[in-house]
Amino acid sequence: MLLFCSAAYFLFGIVLVVLGASQAEMARDLHLDLAHSGLLASALALGLGVGVVSAGPLFDRCPRRPLFVAAMLLTGAPLLTAGVELGFSRWLVLIGLAGVGAGMYETLVNGAVAERYAAGSVRMLALMHALVTAGAVSGPLFASWIAAQFAWSVGFHWLGAAHLALAGAALLIPFPMRPPRTAASESTSDALLSTVFLPYAMVLFAYVGFEASLTVFASPYATGALSLDAQRGRSAISAFWLGLLVGRLLLAALHGASPVRAIALSGALGALVLALGVWARIPIIELPYLASGIALGAVFPLVIALAAQRFPHARGSAAGLAAGAGSLGGFAVPWLTGALGDAAGVTLAVGSLAVWPALIALCAARLRRAG
Repeated sequence: MLLFCSAAYFLFGIVLVVLGASQAEMARDLHLDLAHSGLLASALALGLGVGVVSAGPLFDRCPRRPLFVAAMLLTGAPLLTAGVELGFSRWLVLIGLAGVGAGMYETLVNGAVAERYAAGSVRMLALMHALVTAGAVSGPLFASWIAAQFAWSVGFHWLGAAHLALAGAALLIPFPMRPPRTAASESTSDALLSTVFLPYAMVLFAYVGFEASLTVFASPYATGALSLDAQRGRSAISAFWLGLLVGRLLLAALHGASPVRAIALSGALGALVLALGVWARIPIIELPYLASGIALGAVFPLVIALAAQRFPHARGSAAGLAAGAGSLGGFAVPWLTGALGDAAGVTLAVGSLAVWPALIALCAARLRRAG
């Protein structure tokens, strides 16, 4: 099962960046402005949000195998239908549906790992999320190769086929039985709707909104603000996700540090390095992207692990709601950033993203006060 989850998370990383990596070709062939590109990213994030939230209660209550199979099918089938001939509204639908499936298996993997490793889940989730970043680093390279050899939509088709292959694999491998529901499970589920959970949700809203926006607007920033070509934008995406990979591997290697303090420090550093990079107009676009990734790499796995530990009788629901708040940020922030870019320029739009890591630091301070 761990190998299956690892393969799923590698593909999940490619799903997260495929729109940004293909943005230049999609904008050319589908006649997209920045707001429309941002809206596609928002559709993916909205689908992810629906998937991660809906899969949480299902993980806590239902057999796991059919859930994994359904999630892989729902992700793969829409991607196989992608094509240049589709109108923008149909692209929104298929990207949203693929996001629902991917969001479902994100929660299923998070819940399964948190359940299996319990108190040691921080380190294991950091390693699992490192596979997400490895997939995201590979995604732009994959998209560049596809664009050079085939139509860019072929990359979507291959990604869909890989998910269908994992759906077949899920029919064959063993999955652990779900634990029985208890009265403590029900009271924990109620606590998830209280203000106790709010800081976890706000951190991931800010983090995923930042991550999605920085990815989808990398090529417009490279070409519009720094007079580089679109390939440098793809390189920046890979650099950002390589930085996230380094940050998550560091998290897995380090022991004894306060998780909440690490989140606060990550947010402060992420805001600082991006703001400085945009203000100084650093021509090597990969540098601020790489530094931002290293700074923020620990945030997502730390928050998921902490939320699952804080609500141990509803780990799937806790992981799902936290990631769902992240997907809401991934829906809202790219759309707002794209609208700002169309109105005031892409430089100001990308620079404005430093607000979100700063919010992460503030929310972490709230978590620390709450103990």
